[in-house]
Amino acid sequence: MCGIWALFGSDECLSVQCTCAMKIAHRGPDAFRFENVNGFTNCCFGFHRLAIVDQLYGMQPLRIKKFPYMWLCYNGEIYNHHTQFDFDYQTKMDGEILLHLYDRFGIKKMASLLDGVFAFILLDTANRKVHVGRDTYGVRPLFKLLTDDGFLALCSEAKGLIDITHAMATPANIVPFLPGHFEVFDLMLNGKVQSIQMEQFHCCRQEPSHAIYDTLERLPTSLDEEVVKSNIRILFENAVRKRLMAHRRIGCLLSGGLDSSLVAATLVKLAKEEKLPYPIQTFSIGSDDSPDILAARKVAAHIGSEHHEVNFTAEEGIKVVEEVIVHLESYDITTIRASVVMYLVSKYIRQQTDSVVIFSGEGSDELTQGYIYFHKVMGPDCFLCLCAK
Repeated sequence: MCGIWALFGSDECLSVQCTCAMKIAHRGPDAFRFENVNGFTNCCFGFHRLAIVDQLYGMQPLRIKKFPYMWLCYNGEIYNHHTQFDFDYQTKMDGEILLHLYDRFGIKKMASLLDGVFAFILLDTANRKVHVGRDTYGVRPLFKLLTDDGFLALCSEAKGLIDITHAMATPANIVPFLPGHFEVFDLMLNGKVQSIQMEQFHCCRQEPSHAIYDTLERLPTSLDEEVVKSNIRILFENAVRKRLMAHRRIGCLLSGGLDSSLVAATLVKLAKEEKLPYPIQTFSIGSDDSPDILAARKVAAHIGSEHHEVNFTAEEGIKVVEEVIVHLESYDITTIRASVVMYLVSKYIRQQTDSVVIFSGEGSDELTQGYIYFHKVMGPDCFLCLCAK
């Protein structure tokens, strides 16, 4: 993950405002940058970088010679950046494709053609427009603060906006940017903005526009059991394969359950096919000899991963609850409970290993109705609504 932050039309000193951006410094431990926008001295970008792709030219805001009037800050991964479009790339950054797609197709089609997870802020000074967007499922976070007089602030986490200072008649709310949407703002000469378009570019119930460019051959639509199984295997393997684009070491969380075991096994298999120059590390967490630890140990031995086990006590879990709440920006009990172990295992990975890009089995229960409450749902329409939710 990276941290993105931007202000448009600030009435306060930007050197003071920029201290707010340091509250998300944990999102990008490799480098950070603050940069004013030429001709708009009260507009500023901030970026905290976790280097995943193109460590040499990957700093942001991204600007390239071909489009000197464009400024891009984004957080995410674009899986189809080098597979579907024949652009004259000037870096190896996956995000550069946003600039080329925007130039060729405009903002709506640009967003719809991205196969990945993302949150972006794209400034076009030639046309005086600010474009903001977020992926369909909201995997990458983005928060917005917009005042009545046109001051706009954006950040990967709400904590980077709560201390922003600005003279305003009524307090402005900090709101999550809607997943699957883009918003267009006119940029005034004084640096302030006015929202002129807010539109959904994709819904999870629709086939994405980028599917027509997929490198996979069209799959058969038969509901024959063997055909369905074959399609699932092909799509699943492709989903793992396209995420091997990282230039940093890849690992995988492993609980020993069905979901994470399938991801880990497929990842180890494809890593060998792609000749990655390191063994895949897997990570499990639990108390001594807990069921997850034991199951993960068996799976790791079977697939041949370099396995790590993180043991923790109840006291250690309780101790980090406040830190977890700060990072989650939520008091939701279920989310906190699940995130405590995620926080502890992530902390171990960061401190004790060189794995940076971590796969997991998260999201599969929502996709395949794995939770117990799905068993009580009446009818396919209710299933669909719950999955979409």
